[in-house]
Amino acid sequence: MATPLLAGSRQLEHRAPAYAYRDIYFGMGFFVGQETVSRDDRAIWSMSYSGGAGAEITDRGTFLAIYKFLRQALLAVRAEEPYRGPRLLEQADMIYRNEPEGSLDRFHGIETIARRNGALLYELRYSGGLLR
Repeated sequence: MATPLLAGSRQLEHRAPAYAYRDIYFGMGFFVGQETVSRDDRAIWSMSYSGGAGAEITDRGTFLAIYKFLRQALLAVRAEEPYRGPRLLEQADMIYRNEPEGSLDRFHGIETIARRNGALLYELRYSGGLLR
């Protein structure tokens, strides 16, 4: 974690020569954030997102299991669609779905995590693209 630029936010950063990635977000159970990719200190791509676990989820174990599964999904992202996770990932009793539309230059989508019985646990909406 990097030192946050905005009070009350959390911030993640990664740098590789010429490029920099920054994710700034607020909240945890429900959160709102923005990711940017810069080249030579000029922002070239951005994605905004908001969502989180359902307000009815109060059990800490369930909450932690949802976000652990979400991290696994985000690590399984495909190079062809580098926003959020894969289109489908199943594990134990949870199913992650990502429904992107568009291409890297302009896109939006929704990701969900549900129980196998269909009960929705988590939902996030995102949009972004190349900056001109």
